[in-house]
Amino acid sequence: MEPLRLTLSCNEYDRTRFLVDGTVQAEGIQLNIVSLPSEERHRRFARDLEFDVCELQMGVFLGWMARGAPFSAIPIFPHRKFCHGNLLIHAASGIQRPDDLAGKTIGMRAHFNPVSLWMRGVLQDEYGVPARSLKIRTNQQEQVPGWQPPEWMAIERLPKGKKIEDVLPDGEIHACMLPEIAPRHFAISGVRRLWPNFREVEKEYYRRTKIFPIRHVVVVKNSVLERHPWAARSLVEAFTKAKEIGIKHVSDTRRSFLAWYGAELEEERELFGGDAWPYNINDNRQVLETMARYAEMVGITERKLGISEMFAESMLADE
Repeated sequence: MEPLRLTLSCNEYDRTRFLVDGTVQAEGIQLNIVSLPSEERHRRFARDLEFDVCELQMGVFLGWMARGAPFSAIPIFPHRKFCHGNLLIHAASGIQRPDDLAGKTIGMRAHFNPVSLWMRGVLQDEYGVPARSLKIRTNQQEQVPGWQPPEWMAIERLPKGKKIEDVLPDGEIHACMLPEIAPRHFAISGVRRLWPNFREVEKEYYRRTKIFPIRHVVVVKNSVLERHPWAARSLVEAFTKAKEIGIKHVSDTRRSFLAWYGAELEEERELFGGDAWPYNINDNRQVLETMARYAEMVGITERKLGISEMFAESMLADE
């Protein structure tokens, strides 16, 4: 029998590289893998649904699912990261503590960005900052067809060519939440993280909540799942095997140039105590339900989505 031919777009991480390079094959499927950085991948998928299987950021995913998305998720979460360290402020803003952010103007790449989704929820849950009190400035086009800001939302897009981090020192915004933080962000006088000790804050957050934020999930077109429902399980098994090989590969401390790489691995093993990257629904239920609640809170969805609405039917049978 001829294998099912599917296109897959994902980033090449330590947990996906052995799928991307062909070491791991999905049973019954011939994958044409297009490895792309997040921004290009999301843009192409949101615009043209270009790929059969795609790594998609969670804010866009939840926004689409609330509006009749032509795809469903499988429980593969290739990108997770804590987000406290991604919140920058400028000294001139007068912000000293998290609760100082209430009612302030916050910059973010896009309303649907998963970092800004997570952090608005965390600020409300943990620090009493009403998520809907924040005034939002963005610099990217939203990637959820049909979405319109709710009446209560104060949101504006910056003029073309301007980036959020560019207007932070000008006082146009009081803080910003960025997907990644780079040294160039601190080259601007007065810019710093809200939590300078963000690593300790994030570790304490995990110890208390057991939440390791999910940023991306893998989705499959419904047209594929309807004709080939078995493909979902085959893809999960392939991603899982690639992850296991990848973790074993990077667990060799000699593979990194970092002087204390081994110590970092030991510290994370002690913190998480087991598999920090489970590829199933049950072990991620709390994280997924929290994110669904935050999505409703900030206006990404009009109601809290249930987990059964997110995932392929064949993936729900085991839960």
